[in-house]
Amino acid sequence: MVKIGNIELGDFPLFLSPMDDITDLPFRQLCKRHGADVLVSEFIASEALIRDAEKSKRKMLFADFERPIGIQVFGSEEDSLLRCIDVVAEAKPDFVDINWGCPVRKVAGKGAGSGMLKDIPKLLKITEALVKHSPLPVTVKTRLGYDESDKPIVTLAEQLQDIGVAAISIHGRTKTQMYRGEADWTLIGETKANPRLHIPVFGNGDITTPQQALEARHRYGVDGILIGRAAIGNPWIFEQTKALLSGGEPIMPTVSDRVDVCRQHILAAVDFKGERQAIFEMRKHYGAYFRGLYDFKQFRIPLVSVTTLSEVLAILDRIAEHYNDEAEYDGKAVDAQ
Repeated sequence: MVKIGNIELGDFPLFLSPMDDITDLPFRQLCKRHGADVLVSEFIASEALIRDAEKSKRKMLFADFERPIGIQVFGSEEDSLLRCIDVVAEAKPDFVDINWGCPVRKVAGKGAGSGMLKDIPKLLKITEALVKHSPLPVTVKTRLGYDESDKPIVTLAEQLQDIGVAAISIHGRTKTQMYRGEADWTLIGETKANPRLHIPVFGNGDITTPQQALEARHRYGVDGILIGRAAIGNPWIFEQTKALLSGGEPIMPTVSDRVDVCRQHILAAVDFKGERQAIFEMRKHYGAYFRGLYDFKQFRIPLVSVTTLSEVLAILDRIAEHYNDEAEYDGKAVDAQ
């Protein structure tokens, strides 16, 4: 049984990897219903949270059925992160996740996220202070290192364990790689194989199919995996992965399934954010929900153009009727992008 502190996660937990402007409450709940074991909020800036910014506070909202859930925060200054932990604790998640992995300029360029990998002593000092201050288990999400010349993750994971971090999630790229190239799982595997390391190690990076998840478990020995971009428009990947891990066969969703879940998503988003904002933000999901459907262009353009919920729902009904609920995703003739 894999645990974060005293929180039981199952034998091989599947995490929905936190993604900014993606893993909001409606999307997280869809993934939970389709098999995600552990959820983590979108990352939240510590400075915004202690300023009581409404958008940041809303990112912490969750329902009890989403548990176990963590709230992820980022920042570069110890004082603001300590104050942020107090705000997070009031929301009563199951754990707090510290983001030492985000590579984007607006975060890393200010010394937060993976920018902190240039100053490991400061990273450890702040993390230790947060662990001592937090009433909740503290986990860390990070990368292999800052660049190709500096990949200290095996040693860093052990250091984080020694200061009280309850688990570590490792993305198999460096900060300078951003999201380019292939994730290198070799060092993730070496970290897990370190005989001095006893906390759970969760792997992240390029897990796009259930087969890759199975390989990650057997080849690298990780305690669980994070699935990120592959879950966009495809929450079924969690139940498909569980089926494969248990010796079964993954079931592919029909067009009817895709329409139904897309409809659930937009309705939940409207309920949570209001119609105008939800309609705009859902535009980045439609292509993924219907990826692989031949001749989808006739529906894609209207979906990203309409401005009301009733119009979106009418188009979804036409999609279901057009494909007669029989076509299945087969990966051919992709024009849904």
